[in-house]
Formats: sequence, C-alpha cells, structure tokens
Amino acid sequence: MPNGSYLLDTNIVIAMFKGDEGIKEHLEIIDRVFLSVISLGELYYGAQHSVKVEKNMVKLRELTSILTILPCNPATAFHYGQVKNSLRKKGRPIPENDIWIAACAIQHRLVLVSRDNHFTNIENLQVDCW
Repeated sequence: MPNGSYLLDTNIVIAMFKGDEGIKEHLEIIDRVFLSVISLGELYYGAQHSVKVEKNMVKLRELTSILTILPCNPATAFHYGQVKNSLRKKGRPIPENDIWIAACAIQHRLVLVSRDNHFTNIENLQVDCW
C-alpha cells in the first residue's frame, strides 16, 4: 500500500478502538491521517450513549490530540451538493452524514478509509477498505 493521506470513516475508528490489528498495521505505514468533524460528532454521540462514557471520552480526547480534524466549510458544502445530486440521479441514496464525509474526502483529495460499500457509488472518491 502506498503512503499517502487518508480520511478515516467512523467505522474505522470504532474498529481501531476495539483493537483491530489490521487497522493498527495500516496506520503504522501511512503518512497522514485525518478525521472529519462529522465523524467526530458521530463518535461523540456513540461515546455519550455507551455504557463506558468516560472511558470512551478519554479515547476521543487522545484521538483528537493526534489527528487533524477537518471542518466543514463552503467548499465542503459544494462537494456535498454534487455528491448528493449524483447519488439521487443514480437512485443510490446513502446516509446524510456519509455524504458529508465523502465531500470532505473529495475536497481535500484524501483516500476515504471505510468498511461501508455504499461509498463506491460516489464519483471522484477514492475508497480503501482496511
């Protein structure tokens, strides 16, 4: 796998928190890793309604101290509109948050790392599954 820049989807971070060794191996050999503020919001939601709230919040604080969190801005919104319209035309809707995450990856020319197959329906999005 070539070195490069990657945007982690929420499901990848969750698997990493659960100790997935494959993800840890990938993270050791790549150059730059980012997280969308959308994924961060999903992770905070998951942590806050879990049975181990404080433990999960500590994990998130540690994660945000080492990863760059990418915000949404007008350029993200532009890509969101393109992605959502393209998916509508194809009759292939996906969850709203995933459209935002994809838009962020496209905007910043990042490879999206996810285990969700529906991202393959998005044009101009490079997806990798770990």
